[in-house]
Amino acid sequence: MHPMLTIAVKAARRAGSIINRASRNLDVLNVSKKSHSDYVSEVDGAAEEAIIDVLLAAYPHHAILAEESGSRGDQKKSEYQWIIDPLDGTTNFLHGFPKYAVSIAVKYKGVLSHAVVYDPNNNELFTASRGSGAYLNDHRIRVSKRTRFEDCLIGTGLPFRDLTHMEAYFAMLKDIVPRIAGIRRPGSAALDLAYVAAGRYDGFWEIGLAPWDMAAGCLLITEAGGLIGDLEGNETYMQSGHIVAGNPKVFTSLLQVIAPHLTPELIAIQRAEKLQ
Repeated sequence: MHPMLTIAVKAARRAGSIINRASRNLDVLNVSKKSHSDYVSEVDGAAEEAIIDVLLAAYPHHAILAEESGSRGDQKKSEYQWIIDPLDGTTNFLHGFPKYAVSIAVKYKGVLSHAVVYDPNNNELFTASRGSGAYLNDHRIRVSKRTRFEDCLIGTGLPFRDLTHMEAYFAMLKDIVPRIAGIRRPGSAALDLAYVAAGRYDGFWEIGLAPWDMAAGCLLITEAGGLIGDLEGNETYMQSGHIVAGNPKVFTSLLQVIAPHLTPELIAIQRAEKLQ
């Protein structure tokens, strides 16, 4: 395992320990609301600080982009940027619904290089390093081999931070559901993407994600042999927050079903990001 990935795993497990301890006393947690349906607890903050402490102890000059505390370090001059979601699926966590994860990724010169998604409930550790494959608890994982869209299990996430594109999303959902075997929406994008990498889902799509929701999971998928793009199949998903992922065949099928429902607003966002 690459030394940088080893540090990321150490940080993820430390955060996972904090989350697991807190999960036994949910009724006493301090919780606040960032926006509609978007919550943050003291556990998010404690887990994030634990991650950052481990990372900066090893790499004090690296830049940080974290969900709760924002950016640290020089984001433009540093060759390395860590992208952190200390608790992806906070709403699930606060309700005792056991689908949430720690997500940590690092970019080197703007390219995703190492990734960890850790599910503390099941002690499942998903890891990847660019060019070295993706793993679940040290066992190599690959995207599914299904090619028939009607046999596929697809993951998704309902828009909840920004409801601007809700009608477009439901049009996509309405068109996809009758064509596939089933659909799932557990509520943690980091885990959803890890499940695509492990072949548990055949594909996934969502609108309006943040970089920390996606970064680690995206590297897992590409290292597991999958494809990722925005709603048009382009590479602006980290900027626009709109993402489609899956094995190569399912990725193409999802894009084809989604295409008729792309609004001018969605297209404009993605193409504007591409020009930047």
